[in-house]
Amino acid sequence: MTSPSPAYSYEAAFSRNIGWVTESEQERLRRSRVCIAGLGGVGGIYLLTMARLGIGAFSVADFDTFSVANFNRQAGATVDTIDRPKLDVMVEMARQINPELDLRTFEHGLTPDNLDAFLADGDVYLDGLDFFALQMRESVFAACTRKGIPATTVAPLGMGAALLNFVPGGMSFDDYFGFSGQSQEQQALRFLVGLSPAMLQMGYLADPSRVNLAERRGPSTIIAVQLCAGIAAAQVLKLILRRGDVIAAPWGLHFDAYKNRLRRTWRPGGHRNPMQKLLLSIAQRRLQPS
Repeated sequence: MTSPSPAYSYEAAFSRNIGWVTESEQERLRRSRVCIAGLGGVGGIYLLTMARLGIGAFSVADFDTFSVANFNRQAGATVDTIDRPKLDVMVEMARQINPELDLRTFEHGLTPDNLDAFLADGDVYLDGLDFFALQMRESVFAACTRKGIPATTVAPLGMGAALLNFVPGGMSFDDYFGFSGQSQEQQALRFLVGLSPAMLQMGYLADPSRVNLAERRGPSTIIAVQLCAGIAAAQVLKLILRRGDVIAAPWGLHFDAYKNRLRRTWRPGGHRNPMQKLLLSIAQRRLQPS
């Protein structure tokens, strides 16, 4: 931990939060740990947003480096950070907000071997893994279920964001998405459709050829990433302070800034829901033409 500047004071730095939270609630945020896997698109801006919320401790994992292709959406991607580890850059940026942060870093990314250490003492897990890191994502959500840690994923979709919370005692990630026994390509499709049952983004996808699940590529926007950060921060605040309505799977929320629409989604049974099966079939025809 770096030494705080003589001018730095936690109380002063986050005093403008008081009013929306009480002083005692701010202190609770200060004593809380948020675990974020992946510090690229949503993960990097999650870390900075949570730091500005006054969260005092983080466990963060990422193995990748910044490249020019990250410039359109990733908070740490600049000319000066090309080829630098995302973990190092984002930790430096977070410490510039709060030099007193308690940070546990996992420079090889999230793996089966370090998963327990990564989640140790965690109050909330925030999913910032690459969309196609499906096996690791399944493992970390299963671990959160076993450990009783609430887990949040907010998907950047087009120019919107789709929220799902998986809370202790509620529907699990596995029950909702149904990855078991599916190919990698089918898992990716189920993940996409499960994240956004409303599929608000599909109506303005200008070039469907840019989405190829088999080749693990798709378009992205900073608009969606920024929206994800605000939605995720609100979930973390409510889950840690235990106040406010927390929407949990099979309920979800999808806001699209391009369509000017907000949908509260509900898929009882998750992937088994007849409407979800129909949507999966439609999405497969649209995104995986024969």
